[in-house]
Amino acid sequence: MRNILALLVMAALPLLNGCAAVAIGGAATGVVLVDDRRTVGTITEDQGIEFKASSRVGEKFPNAHLNFTSYNRMLLITGEASDAAAKSEIEKISRAVENVRGAYNEVQIAGSSSFSARSNDTYLTSKVKARFIDARKFNSIHVKVVTEASTVYLLGLVTRQEANDATELARTTGGVQRVVRVFEYLD
Repeated sequence: MRNILALLVMAALPLLNGCAAVAIGGAATGVVLVDDRRTVGTITEDQGIEFKASSRVGEKFPNAHLNFTSYNRMLLITGEASDAAAKSEIEKISRAVENVRGAYNEVQIAGSSSFSARSNDTYLTSKVKARFIDARKFNSIHVKVVTEASTVYLLGLVTRQEANDATELARTTGGVQRVVRVFEYLD
């Protein structure tokens, strides 16, 4: 039941803004902290990394559509950049953020995605997370799901079996075009 509540709250967060999102996000964080394999300090660092990378890159590239997802201080960068030089500079700025151990630059050279494409990505993320919960093969809190342009990125501190199960569930979810594993393995 806790996992379902956490999933519903996390799925609703992108649709909310302002104080309500902070209040609900705080409640969801409490549920997630109980089962997260990262330390509270690492979770806090991850949030700081995401904020700093977004802020610093946003100063130089204010019109680029970019997303920054940090998990265990490894930074996944997704979105679109105007050219290869911009993509490279985005990674350089992101890697310079304090506490970043490494970066996966998955930025595509393209124009900014449409609202409908981003909405579809949010929907796909929800579908993948729901399949994780339904399958009950692993604790869904252990795998973070990020979707960009119908490509699902899977992050987490997982066993190889959990990684394989998560990958198979994501790969066989309708609408998912590709799955990229960005895991760190416990075994």
